[in-house]
Amino acid sequence: MRFSVPRILGLACLLCLGSALLAGGSSHAQAPPPLIPMEDFFRNVERVYFQISPDGAYISFLMPWEDRMNVHVQKIGEEAVTRITSATHRDVFYYGWASENRLIYAQDVGGDENYHIYAVGVDGSDFLDLTPYEGVQARVIDDLEDDDDHILIGLNQRDPRLHDVFRVNVHTGEMTLLAENPGNIVGWVTDNQGRLRAATTADGVNTSLLYRETEADTFRTVASMSFKEQLEPLFFTFDDQRLYVVSNIGRDKTAIFEYDPATARFGKMIFEHPEVDVSYLLRSKARKVITGASYATDRQRYEFFDDDRRKLQEFVEAQLPGYQVSIAGQSRDETRCLVIKYSDRSMGAYYYHDRKTGEFRKLAELSPWLDENAMAELKPIQYTARDGLVIHGYLTLPRGVEPVNLPVVINPHGGPWYRDHWGFNSEAQFLANRGYAVLQMNFRGSTGYGRAFWEASFKEWGGKMQDDISDAVKWVIDQKIADPKRVAIYGGSYGGYATLAGLAFTPDLYACGVDYVGVSNLFTFLNTIPPYWELGRKMWYEMVGDPEADKELLTARSPAFHVDRIRAPLLVAQGANDPRVKKAESDQIVEALRARGIDVPYIVKDNEGHGFANEENRFDFYRQMEQFLAKHLGGRS
Repeated sequence: MRFSVPRILGLACLLCLGSALLAGGSSHAQAPPPLIPMEDFFRNVERVYFQISPDGAYISFLMPWEDRMNVHVQKIGEEAVTRITSATHRDVFYYGWASENRLIYAQDVGGDENYHIYAVGVDGSDFLDLTPYEGVQARVIDDLEDDDDHILIGLNQRDPRLHDVFRVNVHTGEMTLLAENPGNIVGWVTDNQGRLRAATTADGVNTSLLYRETEADTFRTVASMSFKEQLEPLFFTFDDQRLYVVSNIGRDKTAIFEYDPATARFGKMIFEHPEVDVSYLLRSKARKVITGASYATDRQRYEFFDDDRRKLQEFVEAQLPGYQVSIAGQSRDETRCLVIKYSDRSMGAYYYHDRKTGEFRKLAELSPWLDENAMAELKPIQYTARDGLVIHGYLTLPRGVEPVNLPVVINPHGGPWYRDHWGFNSEAQFLANRGYAVLQMNFRGSTGYGRAFWEASFKEWGGKMQDDISDAVKWVIDQKIADPKRVAIYGGSYGGYATLAGLAFTPDLYACGVDYVGVSNLFTFLNTIPPYWELGRKMWYEMVGDPEADKELLTARSPAFHVDRIRAPLLVAQGANDPRVKKAESDQIVEALRARGIDVPYIVKDNEGHGFANEENRFDFYRQMEQFLAKHLGGRS
């Protein structure tokens, strides 16, 4: 796949220290940095999501136009830039090269996640809506990089719960049905020739891997397992006979294996790591070689199996010392590539490298208006939860002040089956610039730490998962960093739920809270999940709770039923078109608190969904959050 998907806040999987470390250092001996305008942290970046055309002749990227991120194209070696999309209501969500002279991209309407797939020429001509259907979600399954005329897409037009597979002509829009979803397929896998050869199914409790030798054959089940076990196909081997899979069957941490679907047997292990899950494999399609694996501990790491790929990494890292460096894309022959650098204090920059000529040059900084020397460090930390479980996280301390008795923002991530990573975080940097310490924690259930750590979160929304967050507050107080009377909690999606749960279930812990598209009532949330999540309903019941069998549990864990315990000020933000966490979730908590005579600032954006994508809406939210936190925590404003 050659698609760039911007990072968005959301239910990511299904719904984005000791005293020595804190001893000070030069950054804390300086005067506090000047206040940086809020807009500088949250404005649209200069250029982002660079891609290179299959033939290596063009570079494409997203760049603002009319305050929206649109696709632009530039011929390598020339200065002229051509804008090829004209989005004015909403950013282009993702895009990719369909051929050497045609691109495709996706957009929804107001955040409803019913994406249309569009095609357009490299010069902006021949625009075409490939999926002109209202209320239908389109997904790109395979861009068929060896076929300049077609792509494979999934559409839930026949049944909103299911996606059927179609071959679509990117020039004419002509559509041919390739496979009708029998009612349980949640993922489709093509081989290296673009043939539909494998699929994964779910009934909510069990999953299966389906396989067929040719597209003329019927899919057959080759393996079935509990949803707690993983057998996820990545892609076919270069001879199209076997699969590379991610699996935790018989083990705690996922590893990457070869797998023979014809015999349902595992082959050799490609890579494992003793501390974390491994799920990303690097390959050279041009040379037909598996080149390495990537995994995340405190930050992203690589293990290379191939000398050529290792030398490429060593070269680009030597050009950009002190930064995390990744290959962001390559031409089909892999002689021209895009490189991205970033750090905890820099949003990053893109570079172009011609491996034949040795040329290496900068293409663009993402946010040249931000001085990385004025940014704060994001430091990996760990603490022990009350039941002995080790929790990893990241701490951002404001520059220029002693890290003692500070106002603190606790920031649990969304998902919840996701994890925070090391890198530039606009929210953490913004808050640190306002004088707050920011603590992010990968509470139990966060992905990447193995099956046992994940399963420890089952039916623990508002329970042990929340205890992990409360224990983070205790840790930051014990470290003398936090002023116990000036601790706030802020999060989006599941993090919004954790905010409401924190205020309701531990009302003495927080001075205030900010809930961003968060769940308030587990019954109404589970009753209104999007139709295309329906196949996972039983899994949700096992992981969160069954509204019938676990009625008492869900009542106890739903903040909406415990608003009488909320005493701290609360700010709520919600997108009116959110298909994942419906507006009713925020309405309930706001109306209940206002009925008690509590004034709850409530931001609702009619043209947004699960998180605010439009720049002006982000500005409004963070401006109000800045004022709210300054009022209740005493930070800078």
